[in-house]
Amino acid sequence: MANIGYVRVSTAEQNTGRQFADFCEKGIHLDKVFEEHISGKDRQRPQLAAMIDYVREGDTVYIESYSRLARNTRDLLNLVHELEEKGVTVVSLKENFDTSTPQGRLMITFMQGIAQFERDMIKERQAEGIAIAKAQGKFNKPITPKPDNWKELYARYKQRELTAVSLAKQCNISRSLLYKWIKEEREG
Repeated sequence: MANIGYVRVSTAEQNTGRQFADFCEKGIHLDKVFEEHISGKDRQRPQLAAMIDYVREGDTVYIESYSRLARNTRDLLNLVHELEEKGVTVVSLKENFDTSTPQGRLMITFMQGIAQFERDMIKERQAEGIAIAKAQGKFNKPITPKPDNWKELYARYKQRELTAVSLAKQCNISRSLLYKWIKEEREG
């Protein structure tokens, strides 16, 4: 039985120190840590995949908070279910929940549902604000063209030769625009 840590921040510029400090403050000795600097918006995360492959029955995965593991309710519940099927417990320090208990499983569902609701409300308000700005003629965002070598850069990204951060820098665009372009490639 091993204690496994999963630590994630959304960008390369962010620091994981606070999460490690939380483990130390709680007196948790981690046998192995999987650390990522990548958005948690989907499951396409190399260290997450490596952690899932690594854990064995009886192991416990420690996270600073459930938002480090997943950004939406469905992904979180799927991940927890997948780990539980392997006989692995997930413990969140911030929420003080342990998925080996019925209360922990119930509370994870409630908390992630509330978090998803909050994100949906923010998106709704943002869309309303954009609609108002467009109606007032204040929202004329110029369309940024893809660079001439986009197909080559995208292929390198898919082969994990480039990170999202480095790809966005090379294209001189925001990561949100990059993810929009990537989504277009996948759907197109």
